[in-house]
Amino acid sequence: MKERIEAAFESHRLLTDETRGLSETIAAIATRLIGVLEHGHKILLCGNGGSAADAQHIAAELTGRFIEKNRRPLPAIALTTDTSALTALGNDFGFEQIFSRQVEALASPGDLLIGLTTSGNSPNIVRAMEAAKRLGCETVALAGRDGGRVRSLVDICLTIPSDETPRIQEMHITVAHILCDLIDRHCSGK
Repeated sequence: MKERIEAAFESHRLLTDETRGLSETIAAIATRLIGVLEHGHKILLCGNGGSAADAQHIAAELTGRFIEKNRRPLPAIALTTDTSALTALGNDFGFEQIFSRQVEALASPGDLLIGLTTSGNSPNIVRAMEAAKRLGCETVALAGRDGGRVRSLVDICLTIPSDETPRIQEMHITVAHILCDLIDRHCSGK
């Protein structure tokens, strides 16, 4: 048991070191997010499974607060939270359209969609990105492996260099916390 625990920590540490090499991409994403928010637009987020939970987590950090208690609430919507919409859309249009239909209903030109997908190939994330592009939204993906199909569809793709879903998700939330910190500091004037 101890060996498995140590191996998990070591795998996480090694991937953290590799992900540090993506700081220019992380800074580029932060710049886009800040620009969208400064121009009065909103951030939409989507993902499946653990990535759905991460989408909700990030939206909550933005609408509530990350660290800075005195910064204004920022407009962010997790497309993963409305079970009535998700089940109706899945039933009536198919699971592949649960996010794209919401993007079509809620997004405006100038908004930004973040899709979290460890494979980069989730059909509902791919369709959401296509819908966002048609509407004039900016697009960012947090992916893993080789970035999959979503890599070529988005403005910026941060690809975590791993094939292990749990490690990819750990890096996604670490990167998301870094982004929230950068946004917090900017919006609170620090």
